Amino acid sequence: MYARVSTFLGPPADLDRGVKEAQEEVVPKLRELEGCKGIYLLVDRASGRHVAITLWESEEALRATEERATQLRQQGGPQEVILSVERYEVAVSELIG
Repeated sequence: MYARVSTFLGPPADLDRGVKEAQEEVVPKLRELEGCKGIYLLVDRASGRHVAITLWESEEALRATEERATQLRQQGGPQEVILSVERYEVAVSELIG
């Protein structure tokens, strides 16, 4: 499995809007992309920093969605800044509990 990790910074007051947008708009679009296995959205409400981690069944699936992923990232609010986009192989994945 592979992961694309996108880090953003925006106004803390906009985080709830961003979370709602992720749930209602981004997740349905990700479901349409072949090879997408899931998403995590991590937020720091104090700073406005947030991290989106999308999971992909293969490196090929991750690479094949680069253009669409760029479009989705750019849908953020006008004050949202994309700090970084990184790609990783997932070496361990286990939900406990």
